[in-house]
Amino acid sequence: MRVLKNNMLNNLTDEKIKFLEEKANDIRISIIEMLVTAGSGHSAGPLGMADIFTAFYFHILRHDQKNPEWPERDRLVLSNGHICPVLYATMAHSGYFPVEELLTLRKFKSRLQGHPHRDYLPMLETSSGPLGSGLSQAVGMALADRMDNGVSGNKFFYCMMSDGELDSGQSWEAIMLAGKEKLGKLIAIVDRNNIQIDGYTENIMPLEPLSHKFESFNWHVEEIDGHNFAEIVSAVGRAQAVFDGPSVIIARTIPGKGVSFMERDYKWHGSPPGTEITGEPSKDEQAKIALHELRTLGGQIKSEHE
Repeated sequence: MRVLKNNMLNNLTDEKIKFLEEKANDIRISIIEMLVTAGSGHSAGPLGMADIFTAFYFHILRHDQKNPEWPERDRLVLSNGHICPVLYATMAHSGYFPVEELLTLRKFKSRLQGHPHRDYLPMLETSSGPLGSGLSQAVGMALADRMDNGVSGNKFFYCMMSDGELDSGQSWEAIMLAGKEKLGKLIAIVDRNNIQIDGYTENIMPLEPLSHKFESFNWHVEEIDGHNFAEIVSAVGRAQAVFDGPSVIIARTIPGKGVSFMERDYKWHGSPPGTEITGEPSKDEQAKIALHELRTLGGQIKSEHE
């Protein structure tokens, strides 16, 4: 089904927000199931970005699951490829491929590798791996589209990024070029979860004042709660209205969102339940507790699996 979004805020009813919240929770459950089956992969970032990916694939993006190569589709580039479980889960739940295929994550000959690979899964826009390269790819796409059409037309170019990858110099080269070229169709979304694999971002390489840094390179900046669907959609709408320069949405998220023992703990950046992290809960109980919390919304409802 082709999804075209205009007047996004007018379409974001209370009923739609409830649908998005439930869908995001389903996606978080799929993420944990994928990671547990694979026995490897990243937990914190995918769980933290589930609301943003849900908002995009179920409300914001112009895309067509039955025709992934539709020329007028928006382009979504995943720069921080290690959080691909949330991309795969969201694409599956939105109809790009069967949800059952998610359990092949990281398996030999699977289309769902540990970093997205366009040759294996053609509906992806790019392959990703080295942190910091995604924004350069998105800038190149936006520039090429301008050269092909004179103007970028109706499509937007979105780049999902981590805050940790802003330690990479290539990111800032792309930021500088996008500002110089006034790429009004380019919108970056930074997952500001304050963690990276070795610790907290402000201890490893402080990023603040992050918004001022983007502004100094002629970017329009929005700062939002990355778990609030109204704020997500509103910020994208405002960014779309900026035509004389690129925009960045700094989305403050909770890493490990929805799983109490993972939330805000950098140790869960690159580990799935039941593998490496010891302590409370025990490794034998981590997957069970994570799925229980997500299926019951932290104990608010009774799970059909009980």
